[in-house]
Amino acid sequence: MAVDSILSSPLGPPACEKDAKKLQFIEEMTRYADSVQERVLAEILSTNSHTEYIKNFNFDGAVDRETFKSKIPIVTYEDLQPLIQRIANGDRSPILSAHPVSEFLTSSGTSAGERKLMPTIKEELDRRQLLYSLLMPVMNLYVKGLDKGKGLYFLFVKSETKTPGGLLARPVLTSYYKSDHFKTRPYDPYNVYTSPNEAILCADSFQSMYTQMLCGLYEREQVLRVGAVFASGLLRAIRFLQLNWPQLAQDIQTGSLNPKVTDPAIRECMTEVLRPDPDLAEFIAKECAKENWEGIITRIWPNTKYLDVIVTGAMAQYIPTLDYYSGGLPKACTMYASSECYFGLNLNPMCKPSEVSYTIMPNMAYFEFLPHEPNSVGVARDSPPQLVDLVDVEIGKEYELVITTYAGLYRYKVGDILRVTGFHNSAPQFHFVRRKNVLLSIDSDKTDEAELQTAVENASILLRDFNASVVEYTSYADTKTIPGHYVIYWELLVKDLTNSPSNDVLNQCCLAMEESLNSVYRQCRVADNSIGPLEIRVVKNGTFEELMDYAISRGASINQYKVPRCVSFTPIMELLDSRVVSTHFSPSPPQWTPERRR
Repeated sequence: MAVDSILSSPLGPPACEKDAKKLQFIEEMTRYADSVQERVLAEILSTNSHTEYIKNFNFDGAVDRETFKSKIPIVTYEDLQPLIQRIANGDRSPILSAHPVSEFLTSSGTSAGERKLMPTIKEELDRRQLLYSLLMPVMNLYVKGLDKGKGLYFLFVKSETKTPGGLLARPVLTSYYKSDHFKTRPYDPYNVYTSPNEAILCADSFQSMYTQMLCGLYEREQVLRVGAVFASGLLRAIRFLQLNWPQLAQDIQTGSLNPKVTDPAIRECMTEVLRPDPDLAEFIAKECAKENWEGIITRIWPNTKYLDVIVTGAMAQYIPTLDYYSGGLPKACTMYASSECYFGLNLNPMCKPSEVSYTIMPNMAYFEFLPHEPNSVGVARDSPPQLVDLVDVEIGKEYELVITTYAGLYRYKVGDILRVTGFHNSAPQFHFVRRKNVLLSIDSDKTDEAELQTAVENASILLRDFNASVVEYTSYADTKTIPGHYVIYWELLVKDLTNSPSNDVLNQCCLAMEESLNSVYRQCRVADNSIGPLEIRVVKNGTFEELMDYAISRGASINQYKVPRCVSFTPIMELLDSRVVSTHFSPSPPQWTPERRR
């Protein structure tokens, strides 16, 4: 379709002819969402008809929705784990996918304390790249002139390991950054980064961050947008600048590179960036030496038009801090994706964070939706729940996302709860409500109630020598510190006050809790430094009774009251903090290695 015919589309006038084609693609996919979904399911089923999984259900070559829905069960990761483990152990037969599994993508969600392993195929990289290619054409509708400057994005690879069968296992973004799709991407004036590939691909988080920050400072006038994947990652970069600006300014002053940056590829590529710039060094030192860091992003990078970070779901807790450091710059949430599948994009990326809705792209996978009743936990059902197709969801209702992918997941429950906010053409738009069952989250970690309970129980063992125990507990994710950290409130029963647990023992309780948490949490603590030491705050005896009295005074039923295992309501936090008698922190990081526990 010609560029001028796009001008009348709901998405608006494109910035260039290439953008016009991408916007037209979005229009076509969303206008014919149901037929696209029908085609996607047929492609998945016909391609994978001879896999072990599909053959188990006696499909006889059928590719229609009715047969699919009547024969294929809804599953969780635990249901598929034995098959996935066979692939991980080296079984190369077509178990889930007709295409060979190229690697495993490690999910931030965990099973039995370890990252979930999501099998993927090489063709999925093309689908991910396609969704990435749609982001800037949409952004260019809202922010003009992005081809006149650069993006300062703090992007990182994380550690990877190999399964017993020799397949790589790594996070989805690490897989993407190490792929040719990213490393040899064609030049696009609307998508130029200040960070060199060599810095992004360096596995040492200090060297990577240092180099990316240094490049961003050198090109401060060219930076038009500042971003990271998650809001927590951008705040970590600001904290890094607070801690390291003297050395960064020194490097700019002399045109040399910090000797702590030893990576040969970085040192070689930085020879083209480094130059003595005393004026810039003086400016950086002057701004960073000020006690007040309010608006530091726009002070250092004055032409920044917006922040590109995820601030939905658990990341919403960082919005006030981002506003403080950026002077209230717009925060763009551009896409919705996971290790299992890339789902869709935000067609109004400059909206308020509370109004972010993602439009599902129907070509990415086959999507179904399990109606979610927030208050129906434990309610018996007469019949199994009926899943709803993509185009049949209803505005205002909440659903749990269920996907069938080209890589071999069939009717798989992702665990995301979404609320329908509207439609673009016939494709629904969803507000991300939350991850199912997640209690605490600071970065990419996700800790549920059962895990927290186990951690408290394991830490409590250290109290036995003192004839003491944990009477009650609750928690919250403290994001006022950078990095954020878990805070656990404990009310203790100490039977012999002359033999109460010491400060050192309670510090060790903090560490024991951390040792009990999942591998994603421990990696964030040890390798990524994106979570700070866990804190236990011991409160006065009777505090949790006061908490119950407060809840009842606000209308809670005394018969149905349960201690909340996570709190965020300000009056409750204030009550708890006013009763704190001692605070304790982990004395050292927990144990973590890239290798999975056997």
